[in-house]
Amino acid sequence: MEYANHLNDYAAAPSQQQVAQAVSAAQQAAAENCSTKVYEFCLSAIDLTTLSCSDSEQSVADMARRAAEFDLDYPNLRNVASICVYPPFVETVGLAIDGTPLKITAVAGGFPSSQTFLEVKMLEVAMAIENGADEVDVVLNVGKMLTGAYDEAANEIEVLREEAEGATLKVILETGALSSIELIYKASLLAMAAGADFVKTSTGKIDVSATPEAVVTMCMAIKAYHSVTGRKVGIKVAGGVRTAEQAALYYTIVEQVLGKEWLSTDLFRIGASSAANNILSSIEGQPIKYY
Repeated sequence: MEYANHLNDYAAAPSQQQVAQAVSAAQQAAAENCSTKVYEFCLSAIDLTTLSCSDSEQSVADMARRAAEFDLDYPNLRNVASICVYPPFVETVGLAIDGTPLKITAVAGGFPSSQTFLEVKMLEVAMAIENGADEVDVVLNVGKMLTGAYDEAANEIEVLREEAEGATLKVILETGALSSIELIYKASLLAMAAGADFVKTSTGKIDVSATPEAVVTMCMAIKAYHSVTGRKVGIKVAGGVRTAEQAALYYTIVEQVLGKEWLSTDLFRIGASSAANNILSSIEGQPIKYY
């Protein structure tokens, strides 16, 4: 399918000045959202993540079991949204969290670089879902985006969308590798048009991960896409989110650009590991290392 020709169907990309103004406004307003109520929501929006070369069935099972016990230890708080792992550990997580509302997220499709054969990406997505993944995070082909092969990049996502039928598809843009606000905006629109349920900032595997500027740009693209299609697409902020205050800033950006209706775990997620303990510590008012 041709996607690039339809980019002009949406509002033009914001200028650097417009993005900077939106970031500044959110930073000024974020202090009011540094509250227990907002922290509690942000905790519930986390995809609790382990994506290390040292992951093992034992370490992943231990983390997942610990997360599954959260409701018993903190009955007045909402647990994280999902456990995010590499595809071979999906079944391990499923066994550990059985009987809980926790979802299973798998990174797939040649994560983190997206540099493999499309057939391999398709198989990895399909196998992750077959093993029990509720949600799949795949990476947009950054190389194709940087060289202007927009249709090729979007068509890959369309194919993976078909493989992920019945599951939530989050498309990682790797915004730190894209060269401009305009390219982040285009990447967001292309991913959504190709079927993404969420657009996600980063893999967390390169030097530049999520930034307020990238998140503002993505939110503006989501708003433009929604105004044309009527379809709500979510946003996942991942990579470099470590503190409760950072989470509250991204919450504020989503609130200001997209509105309160996007402040649900169906439309807003945070990909993180250490942030879960740090946010829980801010809620409880003391250092806690639970997860």
